[in-house]
Amino acid sequence: MSEALRGARRGPPVMGTFTDLFSLVVPQVILLIHWVLTVWGCIDFSGAYAWANFTILALGVWAVAQPDSVDAISMFLGGLLATIFLDIVHISIFYGMATLTDVGRFGAGMAILSLLLKPFSCYLVYHMYRERGGELLIHIGFLGPSQDRSAYQTIDSTEAPADPFAIPDGRGQATPGY
Repeated sequence: MSEALRGARRGPPVMGTFTDLFSLVVPQVILLIHWVLTVWGCIDFSGAYAWANFTILALGVWAVAQPDSVDAISMFLGGLLATIFLDIVHISIFYGMATLTDVGRFGAGMAILSLLLKPFSCYLVYHMYRERGGELLIHIGFLGPSQDRSAYQTIDSTEAPADPFAIPDGRGQATPGY
């Protein structure tokens, strides 16, 4: 199809690659699943559990609304990681404090299922973060190769290696006068 015909055609843009589809659909699916599980989890757990999870879902809506924002997706990723810890604490403290009915057990089960799905959601959101141009500040082997090559010197280099113990000019240690 020529460029002139492509520009003249009306309607939604045609999806080009799997990455485009991944970037558009996955955040919305993650939000929908965690929203449903959080609503059901609030049957048994309320208060802090609801505040933490719905706040993170609001950050997820921000990440969907601004598909090019690294800040939005990084906040969503950090929030998901934080709620993993908070959900563990909340469920372990408040589970079974009262006599659970079938509805209460269902709510607790959905909260636990949401907790079990969050690491996988974090993995997907992390890949979206990298897609949007985010960089990993802590280099962990299984999350991808390290891009920091500042201390690396090739064998072919003719430059002398930098002395790691050198003191910069003007910052020498002067002996104090008494």
